[in-house]
Amino acid sequence: MTPTTHASGTFLGNDVGKQFIAGQWRDGAAGSTKQDVNPYDDSVVAEFALASEADLDEAYRSAAEAQKGWAETGPKERAAVMRRAAELLEEHRDEVVDWLVQEAGSTVIKANIEVSLAIAITEEAATFPTRVHGKIFDSNTSNRESRVYRSPIGVVGVISPWNFPLHLSQRSVAPALALGNAVVIKPASDTPVTGGTLIARLFEQAGLPAGVLSVVVGAGSEIGDAFVKHPVPRLISFTGSTPVGKQVAANAVLGENIKKVALELGGNAPLVVLDDADLDTAVEQAVTGGYLHSGQICMSTQRVIVDAKVYDEFLPKYEQAVKALKVGDPRGEGVLVGPIINDSQVEGLQKKIASAEADGARALVGGEVEGRVVPPFVWVDVDPDMEIAKEEIFGPMTVVLKARDEEHALELANHHEFGLSSSVFTQDTGRGVRFAQRVAAGMTFVNEMTVQDEAHVAFGGARNSGLGRFNGEWAVEEFTTDHTIGVTTVG
Repeated sequence: MTPTTHASGTFLGNDVGKQFIAGQWRDGAAGSTKQDVNPYDDSVVAEFALASEADLDEAYRSAAEAQKGWAETGPKERAAVMRRAAELLEEHRDEVVDWLVQEAGSTVIKANIEVSLAIAITEEAATFPTRVHGKIFDSNTSNRESRVYRSPIGVVGVISPWNFPLHLSQRSVAPALALGNAVVIKPASDTPVTGGTLIARLFEQAGLPAGVLSVVVGAGSEIGDAFVKHPVPRLISFTGSTPVGKQVAANAVLGENIKKVALELGGNAPLVVLDDADLDTAVEQAVTGGYLHSGQICMSTQRVIVDAKVYDEFLPKYEQAVKALKVGDPRGEGVLVGPIINDSQVEGLQKKIASAEADGARALVGGEVEGRVVPPFVWVDVDPDMEIAKEEIFGPMTVVLKARDEEHALELANHHEFGLSSSVFTQDTGRGVRFAQRVAAGMTFVNEMTVQDEAHVAFGGARNSGLGRFNGEWAVEEFTTDHTIGVTTVG
């Protein structure tokens, strides 16, 4: 099948729109097709014949078989595949950026950030094969010892989202592969190339053996539940919304075949400005953290909580900075706010605008929706119990709340069900760290925006923002399993 138009370049070549299953590029067998559409101009960038449950079964069965040999491959060879994959991403950066702009609606700024993040986690994964260590324990019984071996978990199923499709797939795929696992990816239906098949080509060219990685592009109604419930995968790594994550966890843990889950879910990130903060820095970081990729990031700053002593000085600075943002064509120079991914998401944001207005919130900054481009909004006069303050927005909107003092700012920061990322601004580093330690979140940053991710540092949430941690030594823990072997000496 050939797309009407497609991103420039030759990395995927004639395999644009193909599934990658058991080492073969081919069409899916579901009997239905899906057009992959540019969210900014509606051009078709690819068209897929969707995968069936039988395709999924083949992907998992071949992964289980191929994983055995891959796990026995020496650490030097597995590391070399990771390094080559990282090199290929850099060599094809312009083409990958082009794909992210066309398929995911990424601005050029965001797309380059995403490629760099994907390279970084792949390079970090190249160190994992030699970072796996077992332990030996003395026994209370004579002539006996206990050995705890750390081994690959087996086959990993990866379900990735559409907002950072390349990085949020690669964040699970590269570590899992480096540690000797096989992987099957189900990318989001809005980003099947950048979240799936592009990664398959990357590792194919990097020398990964056939069958160790497959990508199934299919409808959730056709293969969604089966992807999680299938008996082969031992771990499901899911990145997406909290409601869907709960269903994934239920299918994985309560199904016939119990398996481990790693969940990175929704967020409602607070950015707290204390009374001694550098306001210019706080404004700059809040704007970037709130509106990068049109706010379609789980870590996006959603609530800006400002101490009453500096509120009146902060607010006009923030308003001016948001109004100065470049909005529109994601290819435009300096554009930070581009299109929303699809019509359903746009409709959801329009409902949030209507709800905020009905609740009495005031749009200090706003505008009219044009196509799928939603202009930046700043909401004030907001009660912390309003929907616009308590629920995840996932769009170019922030709420500004006034705090009576530091303790009230902390209370507001924790006044929601999520707990992914957060920030606090103060010129007293010790004060900032003490405040950060009391925030109910997996990550809190002092004098930095809420959008942060380094490949060697733990990434993950608390409360309804997920389970488990990604990156660095935490990824080694997630994608391996312990096997205790007791040894008694005879004779």
